[in-house]
Amino acid sequence: MNLETAMSSFIIFPLGALLIGVLYLRLFFKSRSWSCFIAGILWSLYSLYESLMYLRILCSGECNIRIDLLLIYPLLLVLSITGSVKYYRKEYRQ
Repeated sequence: MNLETAMSSFIIFPLGALLIGVLYLRLFFKSRSWSCFIAGILWSLYSLYESLMYLRILCSGECNIRIDLLLIYPLLLVLSITGSVKYYRKEYRQ
């Protein structure tokens, strides 16, 4: 599975992004890493945003070309990598 396929699955199943958000928030409460907190909040917000797009509340029905995802996906990817690295650094230092 490539990255494009993995990320586009959140368009069909937006609650999957919420699961990732909850995971990062759990990592925040375990390690107090603020990058995990930011990643968790933004994944959760993205889940809400994608749910509203899926329900056609934010979209009139002509949403085949999603230019917004060209900004959202790299941002979430960088925040996820940063949060994961900082979490594991804190865990291995202890």
